[in-house]
Amino acid sequence: MNGFPNTPQSRWQKLLKAIGPIEVSWKTAQDYAFLLVGALVQAFAMRLFLVPGQLVSGGISGAAQIVNHFVRFPIGVMVFLGNVPLFILGWHHLGGPRFAARTAFAVAAFSFLTDFLVLFISPVGVTSDNVLNSIFGGVLLGAGLGLVYRGQGTSGGSDILGRILNSRLGISISQAYLITDTLVVLAGGFAFSWEKALYGMVVIYISGIAAEAVSEGQSVFRSAIIITSCHEQVTHAIMEELERGVTILSATGGYTGESRPTLYCVITRAEVNQLKELVKEIDPNAFMVIGTAHEALGNGFRPLK
Repeated sequence: MNGFPNTPQSRWQKLLKAIGPIEVSWKTAQDYAFLLVGALVQAFAMRLFLVPGQLVSGGISGAAQIVNHFVRFPIGVMVFLGNVPLFILGWHHLGGPRFAARTAFAVAAFSFLTDFLVLFISPVGVTSDNVLNSIFGGVLLGAGLGLVYRGQGTSGGSDILGRILNSRLGISISQAYLITDTLVVLAGGFAFSWEKALYGMVVIYISGIAAEAVSEGQSVFRSAIIITSCHEQVTHAIMEELERGVTILSATGGYTGESRPTLYCVITRAEVNQLKELVKEIDPNAFMVIGTAHEALGNGFRPLK
């Protein structure tokens, strides 16, 4: 016989092949769940805080708020219609069909939920205090956007336009966001009041921080570069005391021209002082740079997959 189809090994291989598509499907379902929850959170931010307070946060949704103030056309419908031409124009800048499909889903869900929640939420919102509206509206809006990013989508509007401006005019995406959102907020100043436009800028700032925190997580990791003449002792101490890996890089001093190993390691924020003490005890003349790492993936940290 040339094969053994009923052996434990062959059955295990078949099981792995069967599990593969299930893992992919589960990841896709998880992403779309992030997109749906993110759209819902953004819709709550609009209906509970931003629309009642007449606070414009930029983008297509902000423009829809302004138009709604004059003609009372549903905000969600305008958000959807406003994104259609941008979506068609920016198809090639959305990172492929899968990314584009998730962006379309996020936009459609946000548009529907923004109008659907009108049936359950009072038009006056939670509070008339625009300080509270800008803070809580910004946090909710940013948290929802961060969830959409975690689902590998975007909220459309400024995201699409920013990518187009970046590709066609060479403008950085951050500058493109600033341009588009500022124009919408200025329009909000003419439509509502300049005081509310200033609150709108606060919403943009807070939502940006919240979106980054939710999509990437709080930065609790630090990267350290250590230049020392006692690299073997320092490496051993870090590996034994902190139980962290160390990468040894070859470097040459620009002033002395001497070759000296440079140590690189990633630690948690709580381990920074321990690292400083270890290095100081071994080599008080060492040179060390500690920077912020947004995320650490792999052995000793969160799994890469």
